[in-house]
Amino acid sequence: MKRIPLITLFLLATLAHAPVLMAQRIAFVNTRYILDQMPEYESAQKELDRSSKQWQDEIDDRYQQIKRMRDAYNAEAILLTEEMKRSRLDEIDRREREARDLQKKRFGPEGDLFKKRVELIQPIQDRVYNAVKEVAGQSYVAVFDLGGQSSNLLFASEKYDKSDSVLRKLGIRPGKDKNSGNTREDEDFGEPPADNDRETTPPDGGKDSPQQRMDTGGRDQMKTK
Repeated sequence: MKRIPLITLFLLATLAHAPVLMAQRIAFVNTRYILDQMPEYESAQKELDRSSKQWQDEIDDRYQQIKRMRDAYNAEAILLTEEMKRSRLDEIDRREREARDLQKKRFGPEGDLFKKRVELIQPIQDRVYNAVKEVAGQSYVAVFDLGGQSSNLLFASEKYDKSDSVLRKLGIRPGKDKNSGNTREDEDFGEPPADNDRETTPPDGGKDSPQQRMDTGGRDQMKTK
């Protein structure tokens, strides 16, 4: 398993000395390890690799054609009229623009490879996230991911969100439609919840909202190979 980053060690040390979390639990998962064990992820990755290679070969072929055209022009330029030179150079420039446009279409930030990755990988990431949420259940307050380049929060219990308490400390009254999970007006930031609130399930069945989803495509920062 990947070595735990310093920021995670600092977080663990902080939580270990926080009385408010003594009756609460956190957990860690390694999404890279989980994905590597999933046959459907391996198949999706192979399909991505095939598409990527096919598109890259297509682009390389175009640049090879452009190189041959430029080499031929350089060899024959002394024999060409000015009008013929302009015509040949214009054609070379046009081919180069088309090759760059194709490269952007295939591999740009919103290109075909990005869309293909979202199509193939995102459903698998959603399955992993839902499984993390189910495993967390009522036993864990938060679940962190150790499988990426940094430790990302995958899941957190909404009732422990202190955002509204921070707003009140700043003298700002939280909007009614922007409740962050803690609505008690007299609660101080950092004050532990009542004992009977720590392991209970909300009336709506315990629907918890993720602080960060795993991405490829803007959610989750889970990295594909």
